[in-house]
Amino acid sequence: MEPGNAQLSMTVLMTPDMANFSGNVHGGTLLKYLDEVAYACASRYAGSYVVTLSVDQVIFREPVHVGELVTFLASVNYTGNTSMEVGIKVVTENIRERSVRHSNSCFFTMVAVDDSRRPVAVPPRQPHSSEEKRRFLQGQQRRQIRQELEKRYQDLKTDAN
Repeated sequence: MEPGNAQLSMTVLMTPDMANFSGNVHGGTLLKYLDEVAYACASRYAGSYVVTLSVDQVIFREPVHVGELVTFLASVNYTGNTSMEVGIKVVTENIRERSVRHSNSCFFTMVAVDDSRRPVAVPPRQPHSSEEKRRFLQGQQRRQIRQELEKRYQDLKTDAN
């Protein structure tokens, strides 16, 4: 199984219907776009339908305003058997000021599924460049942290009963 492109970018103009009364774009609006971009990136890479398993480290570094262009830069950083970590960097451009800033980052775990919604194998990620290798290693480390946190959570549930 040959993987598809592991990177994707999408740019969206922020409009008034996406914002509150002060002109700041709602975090939920950005999360919706993030999920769509993660889906598009992961499904193209895997060549199958995917579902969102988790979202990590959603950090809103800067507010996003009406009239700004927002670019979502997504990459499949790491693959497991059926899951993929998609890292997304959000870059916001103020058109009138000609300024660009890093406004948001996060990591989605997406799982490839078949028509019956059962997990299916994804092509293994083969990092080539030093940047891809760094992302792969960091994705692997984040996966281990997520697994440890899940184990601790399950232990807490067991202790509570």
